[in-house]
This record gives sequence, structure tokens and C-alpha cells, in this order.
Amino acid sequence: MEQIILINPEDVTLQEAEQYSVREAARAIVFDDNKLVALLHATKYDYYKLPGGGIEKGESPEVAMKRECLEEIGCEVEIIADLGTILEYRKKYMLRQRSYCYITRLVGNKGTPNLMDDEVEEGFETVWLSLEEALKRVCGSSIKVYEAQYMVARDKAFLEAVNMNVIPFE
Repeated sequence: MEQIILINPEDVTLQEAEQYSVREAARAIVFDDNKLVALLHATKYDYYKLPGGGIEKGESPEVAMKRECLEEIGCEVEIIADLGTILEYRKKYMLRQRSYCYITRLVGNKGTPNLMDDEVEEGFETVWLSLEEALKRVCGSSIKVYEAQYMVARDKAFLEAVNMNVIPFE
């Protein structure tokens, strides 16, 4: 997959980044049959993000993304296209994170999420919005927590990279 952008607001040098731990994650832009996109709204801190999370040992990015969609938004998805990757350097945690993102579509019905305790604590709620409104919500997210600056920049770049022509709607 092609790298879309490097997110490095704290001006981490390559030498510093080489010392950081590495985390790989997978994300999805999930469309339903009405061309609406799934976002997670963290109501406690008022930010919006794409569904996705860390890739577990032995998982491929595609398998991790599908697992995360099932857990976070309660939906099974199929991959329509690879979107790209984003690399982030997070100085506070000495972390290099690479996120793989896929354009997907909902398979079957919208289900019930099975959220982790920290996601429940943050008040995660699934919302379905037009691509334009999803981009507005992500860009308008509050930056009350350190991670939000990275999530907003990452998910904004992913949403802006979507080519609607690759998505077959019935």
C-alpha cells in the first residue's frame, strides 16, 4: 500500500523514531448501502474516528480491520479497495504507528458493538454520516486528549483520499 502522509507534529527526527516502539493498526472506511460512512463518536472527549485498532500477533491487516469493525461498530464488512497507509510519530509515547486503511462496505445488517472497557468509558457511539459530513465531524473534533490530534489528522487524510468511483453501490 502507498503511504498517504507522515504525521509528525512534534518534529520527531528519523534518529529518534528509530528508537521508538512500533505499533501496526488497521482502519476502515465503512459504507452502507445508502453511501453513509460509519464513525465512532467518543462522547466523553467529543472526537470522531474511523473504526479500527491494533493488529494482533499473527493477524494480517485485513483480518484485524474486519475484527475491529465487528467489535467497534458491530458490522461485518468486505474490502472494496486498499486505500493506503499513514505513519505517525508520537513523541509522548515514543511510538511509531503505521495504520493500514481499507475502503469497505457493510455486509448484512448493522449490528451491536462489543466495546472494550476503555471504549465504553469514552462513550463510543456509532454514527452513520455522508462522506462530506463524516469529514466535517472528524475535522471539527475536540482535541482534549493527546491522541486526538493524531486521530483527527490521520482520519481526515484517509477520508480525503477516498475515491467514490471505486465503491459499487446497488
